[in-house]
Amino acid sequence: MVKHLVFFQLAEEAEGNAKAENILLVKEKLEALKAVIPVIRKIVVFPNHPRASSENYDIVLDSEFDSLEDLKIYAEHPEHLKVGEFIAKVRIGRAAIDYEF
Repeated sequence: MVKHLVFFQLAEEAEGNAKAENILLVKEKLEALKAVIPVIRKIVVFPNHPRASSENYDIVLDSEFDSLEDLKIYAEHPEHLKVGEFIAKVRIGRAAIDYEF
């Protein structure tokens, strides 16, 4: 199994929305991918706690795949690419890690 973790820092305002609204939109769009990309075993998005440090990233994507090949299928899937286009417009930072477990 492969764990794919991605942290995003969002702009205070982007695409006509405040950060809080974009956090919810990113969560909704990413989690909806499970219904359309069968290689996803798990996909959950967690927002940073509202009282946590403002230096933290705003959200984390926690996802799992059977293999690196499945992760590549997910990454290149047209629906994932559409979500990625939106995220690129609202994020100011990204960090990621993939590991086997």
